Amino acid sequence: MKKNILKKAILGFLSTIVLFSGCTSSFDEVNTDPDSAENVPISNVMAFVLQDTGTQLFDSWNDMSYTSSYSGQITKIQYVDEARYQYRASTIQDKWYDVYRLMNNAKAVEESALADDNKVMAGIAITWKIVLESIATDTWRDVPFTEACRMSEGILLPKYDKQEDIYPAMIDSLAVASELIASGKGSVVASGVSFLNDDAGNWLKFCNSLRLRLAMRISGVDAAKAKSVVESLASGELITENTDNAMYQWPGGSYKDLWANALRTRTDYGCCDIMINKLKKLSDPRLSVYANKTQAYLDGDSDEPYVGYASGASTNVTNVDLVSPIGSRFCMYTSPYTGFTPYFRASETYFELAEAAFLGWNVGITAEAAYNKGVTLSLEENSIGADAIKTYLAGTAKYDGTLGKIYDQWWISLYKNGMEAWSLYRRTGYPTENYIAPGRAAGYANHNTPPFRLPYSIDEEGLNATQLKLVSDQVKDDFWGTPMWWDTRKGVY
Repeated sequence: MKKNILKKAILGFLSTIVLFSGCTSSFDEVNTDPDSAENVPISNVMAFVLQDTGTQLFDSWNDMSYTSSYSGQITKIQYVDEARYQYRASTIQDKWYDVYRLMNNAKAVEESALADDNKVMAGIAITWKIVLESIATDTWRDVPFTEACRMSEGILLPKYDKQEDIYPAMIDSLAVASELIASGKGSVVASGVSFLNDDAGNWLKFCNSLRLRLAMRISGVDAAKAKSVVESLASGELITENTDNAMYQWPGGSYKDLWANALRTRTDYGCCDIMINKLKKLSDPRLSVYANKTQAYLDGDSDEPYVGYASGASTNVTNVDLVSPIGSRFCMYTSPYTGFTPYFRASETYFELAEAAFLGWNVGITAEAAYNKGVTLSLEENSIGADAIKTYLAGTAKYDGTLGKIYDQWWISLYKNGMEAWSLYRRTGYPTENYIAPGRAAGYANHNTPPFRLPYSIDEEGLNATQLKLVSDQVKDDFWGTPMWWDTRKGVY
């Protein structure tokens, strides 16, 4: 069955609908481009959604300037406003629009795939919808979910669901997606897609691993559901080897790695002192992979090869040569600017299981064994040799029976996935060395931790004001207020 997928795929979310609704009684009339093909294979649409998710949501703005900075992994060293929480309303608005635009596209793929009985593709589309919805709710907390992307049903002003309701629903949706993919009926995205080797078995592992992540995220607020889900997944198909890692590969050329593209002609970002000092303290062999030596050290003007800079510092860097650039594995500084965007790593699976085992859940592995495996996989991913791994696990990284040890190594392993590193910090308070930006505006002086959230899109204030008003009182000083549902830290504000 042919579907008018392109027509659905180019739809914007709420703002586009409202903008045009006052101009014509027929939305199709203004949305139809007579020069565009209407029947596009859903595999092409899904491939675009995967590529554009990285382009829009893991770029220099949404990853480097905000989430990776808030998590304490990298920081801005020039034009540091965002690290000081002086946000640009336009970038927040763009993130909101892109999340829901891409979610709408994935929903169109799901509907068409189900109509054609392509269960595998439908499961893939549902999985990616949850990737996007989890980004939305972990960015803003209460967001449209049950009424999102239902414009064809006449819902133009979607209600905001509570995060307490969104998380269980996302976890259940992934169970449905897993069954569809596991059925083996249908096709995957398209040959040549640089994600999960375009293999249904890899997609199944990713879907289940994402479900594991979301279940553990709520382990402190809904232990019963989390325990049930995690125990059911522990012996199933998960990402357990680095060859399974869910990393979108950027081939370079017209599709440059996003971090590399941001630093291709500018020196706006460098390593944060929190990450550098943590790796130094542990004598972590990933230090030389996560960071490059400072230019000052290479020029003989400094005795210290690896130096981080404060996140949101009160003063600007006066000499960028004194700050370590991001390591070349994570940011290629020369053509062809290849690289990757990491969505889920094998090391994370084991850190999730380590925490679950620490809680006493039956996951078929001890906390110590899972921790050791997680550390090992992260080191191997970064090309650290067996002898160095053995030394590290017997020394400063030796498991000490605490959750803090698990969380610290987990945070280190998440390098280049700022969204997850920020979420881990907000949920656990690790690394404990993370701090609020010293150079933040005076209006934010009464807070003691990096942001809980991002501000809502300014467009929503005008286009969906009634629904937004029902949740907007949970926001205080743009970035704080009501914490995420799963944020159980005490004494943060």
